[in-house]
Amino acid sequence: MHLPHVKADILAVRVIANVDQGLAGKLKLQSHHRSLGMFTITSDDIGYTALDEATKYADVDVVYAKSFYAGANYSSGPLSGEMIGVIAGPTPEQVRSGLEAVETTVESGAFFEALDEEKSHLLYAHVVSRTGSYLSSLAGIEEGEALAYLIAPPLEAIYGLDAALKAADVTICELFEPPSETNYGGALLTGSQSACRAAADAFRETIIEVAKHPLHY
Repeated sequence: MHLPHVKADILAVRVIANVDQGLAGKLKLQSHHRSLGMFTITSDDIGYTALDEATKYADVDVVYAKSFYAGANYSSGPLSGEMIGVIAGPTPEQVRSGLEAVETTVESGAFFEALDEEKSHLLYAHVVSRTGSYLSSLAGIEEGEALAYLIAPPLEAIYGLDAALKAADVTICELFEPPSETNYGGALLTGSQSACRAAADAFRETIIEVAKHPLHY
């Protein structure tokens, strides 16, 4: 079943060409991390996915990534959104290349799906065919492995994850216990690319069934 896509918006982007050493110390940067790139976005999970893509297309590392409480609709300001991501690299050019990868992912590579016309009931069933350094580190897997990145509201997330794990030869790497900072839940699952896609499909179809019949058990 095709569900409408819900894309995220990048709200603010900045590059620090030569980061202050005091700030570098507090951020625990390595010696080659001389430049920073940062952005805010309206969806944290799309932001994390985009950060991982940045590590694959530029010589950068993710040095800070954090969700904000209560989600984008209750942010601290018009440019805050739902999370902030910071990448670091040896030169401003590498950082800009990383931010370009972030922008490309947000524009066309990652999206939530809507279960209702109002687009208020959402799920994220995204397959990363080949992980970069960020998500592989988070999941505890080797770089280049496949991941199913699955997110939904609390009950739907748990119910959908059980179905996803039973539907394919995948392993749960990281459980995002609900409620998260943004009141969702989910997990990272790993396996072959085809297994991750099967798990994501099962997750989606199970949650569609819950949305259609929320009180039938």
